[in-house]
Amino acid sequence: MSETPPNTLQYRFDGPEDAPVLILGPSLGTTWHMWDRQVPELTNQWRVFRFDLPGHGGAPAHPAGSVADLTARLLTTLESLGVQRFGYAGCALGGAVGIELALRHPERLASLALIAASPRFGTADEFRRRGVIVRTNGLDPIARSAPERWFTGGFAAAQPAITEWAVQMVRTTDPGCYIAACEALASFDVRAELGSVGVPTLVLVGSEDQVTGPAEARTLVAGIPDARLAVVPGASHLVPVEQPAAVTDLLVRHFSTAWQPAFESATGQIALPAGAAAQPVPAAAPAQPVPVAEIAPAAVPQQPQGRPDPYDAGIKVRREVLGDAHVDRVLAQTDAFSGDFQELVTRYAWGEVWDRPGLDRRTRSCITLTALVAGGHLEELAFHTRAALRNGLTPAEIKEVLLQTAVYCGVPAANRAFRVAQQVVREETTPQE
Repeated sequence: MSETPPNTLQYRFDGPEDAPVLILGPSLGTTWHMWDRQVPELTNQWRVFRFDLPGHGGAPAHPAGSVADLTARLLTTLESLGVQRFGYAGCALGGAVGIELALRHPERLASLALIAASPRFGTADEFRRRGVIVRTNGLDPIARSAPERWFTGGFAAAQPAITEWAVQMVRTTDPGCYIAACEALASFDVRAELGSVGVPTLVLVGSEDQVTGPAEARTLVAGIPDARLAVVPGASHLVPVEQPAAVTDLLVRHFSTAWQPAFESATGQIALPAGAAAQPVPAAAPAQPVPVAEIAPAAVPQQPQGRPDPYDAGIKVRREVLGDAHVDRVLAQTDAFSGDFQELVTRYAWGEVWDRPGLDRRTRSCITLTALVAGGHLEELAFHTRAALRNGLTPAEIKEVLLQTAVYCGVPAANRAFRVAQQVVREETTPQE
């Protein structure tokens, strides 16, 4: 195991010191122990490198708010060990890191496997709302619902030890790092870039995955030129845990047959001794492997060119602050009469003012809430209260802003504002069952 400065990751090695390196990347809320059942067979051929996300599995709580940041930390860690070239398999958020590696650092990758992954994970709204829930209620609601997201109902019922392991794994994660990882997933979108992935890729998904299921897997396979699809029956999102034998067999076959030659002949690596495994995954019955199916690649999409318009930055910031659902609803109602106004708001309010570096978004939300109370704009106050929660304000901090408005904007105005904000806070911070 390792000691981890802020720009690196907690890691461990298993397997022969002179074997090629194979990296296994974890999902959000999990630790490197999600790969425990793959390691014994993989170490017959590879030096297996596993890592923990920041604040997961006892790793130091240095939040990483983007997939690019996580990828940079992984590469810094590997460079400190002398590992230059490797195969990579990642699950969900770990899969996003794999795509980032393939797009930005293709010379480092020999082969790639993406498990329960997607070029875009749901909507930004979903992950930012999850961050609001964690900030308000802690991780317990997320932990209690983890088994139903990760496993099929039959597996969860038949494997209570693994179900409890999953709950405890999430509960012991650092909340700030979990929220930052949600932000990383919220901002991740490489749909237009998949055609640039040039490494042999296995896309693996559980047939019952309701988080990033077969539809997302097929999007990856259609976009990545050299990609194959494997659908594991009877498995949900955390397929390496639920169907370990099938996943192990598919990984062995993929990395044994699709290991792309290095650009340079000399690659160095320094192996470290494996540390003791804490809280390993409880044993479960293996599943039978399934074959890998070929799917033809899609055409390479065209990349946008030219200097960014303030409108482009504005629509991005507007979606990040107000949420996709709100912006989509407003734009759907736009017609020839209101279109110019919506363009003006997007370009100048969001692209010029909200995107300025002088104030952070938390501060801008405080100012905006105050101004809306003063002006009596209660409809806008509702969606900007939601925006304030997404921007990192807690319900207690929003309450303090409204108390301040009672002094300077008047008690009647604050009274109306409290009614609006109270309803929004209840809706946004109540965990979904």
